[in-house]
Amino acid sequence: MSPRLVPRATDRVRRMETPLTVTVDGEPVRGIAGQTVAGLLLASGRTAWRATGSGAPRGVFCGIGVCFDCLVTVNGERDVRACRTRAHDGDAVSTQARGEQDERGER
Repeated sequence: MSPRLVPRATDRVRRMETPLTVTVDGEPVRGIAGQTVAGLLLASGRTAWRATGSGAPRGVFCGIGVCFDCLVTVNGERDVRACRTRAHDGDAVSTQARGEQDERGER
């Protein structure tokens, strides 16, 4: 995974991606159609988006959906693996911390 977004004007491969925008903790983040949520977060400069019970930061560890280090909330659905979920234009992504409750009071 590339930790940066290649501007179309300097892309030697001449890809024709469709741009998209998601909100991450209320801030707009740009990406391209087909990126995973984890790829989009990495390209925006974020390396961690979850905290363990001790407060230790977590982001992508395995990158293939085996571990649970990259969990985020997407459009209100908690515990979504960012490395396995494609970003869609208009998605609302929220970072998580272990032990947080959702709006229904569930953990």
